[in-house]
Amino acid sequence: MSSLQIRPLRPELQAIAIQELNELPDRLADDIEALRDWVLKQPHLCACTDDQFLLAFLRGTKFSLERAKQKFDRFYTLQATIPEIFNERRLADDPLTLDIIRSGVLLRLPQDEHDIGPCVTIIRAGSYDTSKYKFQDIIRVGSMFGEIMMFEDENATVSGYVEIMDMKGVTGAHLFALRPDLLRKFSTYADEAMPTRQKGIHFINVPSAFETGFNTLRSFFPAKIKSRISVSSDPDAIFNIVPCEYLPLEYGGTNGIIEDISRSMEMLLSSYAQYFVASQDFGTDEKLRDFSTVTQDKDSSFGATGSFRKLEID
Repeated sequence: MSSLQIRPLRPELQAIAIQELNELPDRLADDIEALRDWVLKQPHLCACTDDQFLLAFLRGTKFSLERAKQKFDRFYTLQATIPEIFNERRLADDPLTLDIIRSGVLLRLPQDEHDIGPCVTIIRAGSYDTSKYKFQDIIRVGSMFGEIMMFEDENATVSGYVEIMDMKGVTGAHLFALRPDLLRKFSTYADEAMPTRQKGIHFINVPSAFETGFNTLRSFFPAKIKSRISVSSDPDAIFNIVPCEYLPLEYGGTNGIIEDISRSMEMLLSSYAQYFVASQDFGTDEKLRDFSTVTQDKDSSFGATGSFRKLEID
């Protein structure tokens, strides 16, 4: 067997991976090979089988091979249930995708090399032109970087990730574009199919008049995620979530400007161009699925073939 094509963890993150994720460095090659072997034997699956990609699923399920298989299958099966996001526009050279990145709607904040905390993304929900983009276009670009962090970001695969929804400048048109049904679907997909663990969704700069209304957004999220949502109208709330030195100047930080972050993100996306071309052919063919091997997860919000069942709304 060829040597593993993965990046070694920094000692601080390795300690967390061993203690919290049941990672055994000496067994990594065997664990990855076992998952790959299963994937390649599934007639209905066409999927990425890179070492780093498979490792993300093992870490995301605390190295339970059975849970990793289930989550891996769900990852591709459930994408088909959200065609507004997982479609032919998920390409690194798509003009709309590049336009969104350059406009600074999404910011993946750089972290100190010794930081062991979750990675952080800011979604500037009020900064995009609703006549040019739909909210699903923003989520689509976010989904692409969500996959990149499975390859690229050990903080994400070991410690999880945090999303900050900045509501500054949000208008009625932005609120109408939010599409709670899509938020619910994608949030559930992120929780049940993505191997990286969501540690929090923080709405900041919410107009005080709407703060109570925004709290009702919790009802559109799965129960497990509701407790991770916070809503604040305090302009300084972001400093309780992210260190000042990680934030760009526009947020009162000291880490360059938004344009610098956007340029870095565009370069990173470009380096994954081939992956996103290949991923156009990834997915499931339900006609080839062996349903005798399907195990139902009673806690799942999806059926065996990935259709959303009705979620209870509190």
